[in-house]
Amino acid sequence: SLVTFWNLPTTVQLTIESVPFNAAEGTDVLLLVHNVTGDLLGYNWYRGESVEKNQLIATFKINSTNVTGPAHSGRETIYPNGSLLFQTVTQNDTGYYTLHIIKSDLQTERLAGQLRVYPVLPKPVITSNNSNPKELEDTVVLTCGPETPNTSHVWWINNQSLPNSTRLELSEDNRTLTLFHVTRNDTGPYMCETRNPVSVSCSDPFTLNVICSPTESPLPEARPHPSLSVDSTQGSSSGLSGGAIAGIVIAVLAGIALTKALVYFLYLRKTAGDQRDLTEHKSSDHNQSEGHSDNSPNKIDEVAYSVLNFNAQESKKPTSASPSATETVYSEVKNK
Repeated sequence: SLVTFWNLPTTVQLTIESVPFNAAEGTDVLLLVHNVTGDLLGYNWYRGESVEKNQLIATFKINSTNVTGPAHSGRETIYPNGSLLFQTVTQNDTGYYTLHIIKSDLQTERLAGQLRVYPVLPKPVITSNNSNPKELEDTVVLTCGPETPNTSHVWWINNQSLPNSTRLELSEDNRTLTLFHVTRNDTGPYMCETRNPVSVSCSDPFTLNVICSPTESPLPEARPHPSLSVDSTQGSSSGLSGGAIAGIVIAVLAGIALTKALVYFLYLRKTAGDQRDLTEHKSSDHNQSEGHSDNSPNKIDEVAYSVLNFNAQESKKPTSASPSATETVYSEVKNK
């Protein structure tokens, strides 16, 4: 008897499988019945988890015709093995369906199967409450739409997942992304990805036009000095405020102007000193000249005389009537 006990045939359990397990809206789905055994009179399919006449979809009788019920939509078909086909399913078809099996001995068996229908997700679109926020002042809320049930959302910044930051906050369903006190590094681009069991869709890139302070350079944000940073939990970002930077710039410009004025003053002072020294020098030379003249008022210009004697003789021999003569030429040279 023990051997007989171990060799008893295993009872095969009746099951219902959805093919495919997750169905996209607009496709066909089959609730496939496994392991139907015994002599059967027929099958009844009901919408929901209970057997109620007003929820009857259709009845299949062995060696007879099929009969539709009040819950039949015109898209359901029962096969001889008990399986139920749905054509062009919609999200309204999602739910449980009950198979009622009637056997020849009038015994019945009942089992429920589930149909899962999901929409094919459209391309999401990112919207913003402020597309031109002011740097370090405005808070921006980005929303990924449209809202679709049973859909998860994933955000990307610069083609990377969201960094850990106290200035970034996601809603419970991840549909909205909040950026507190935006900076020039928060321009993006941002992308939102929606997912469900049957489809994945991604938005176009979205870029913020962050309006920077006019006193700051549009270059990438530099790391502020620790002594100048402000705790983000107190409602402001790290770094100097626009007013502080403007004060620094004004102070620098005032210092430059003061330096230029001092250099110009020193230049004028040096120029005036040089002119005064030149005037005194000229006056001294003039006085010396006048003093020398006064000391020798009766000075007589010296005159140097030079006597040149030229002996001029005629080529002819002299006669008694014309004796040799000598010409004396005086040349006076006056030297002052």
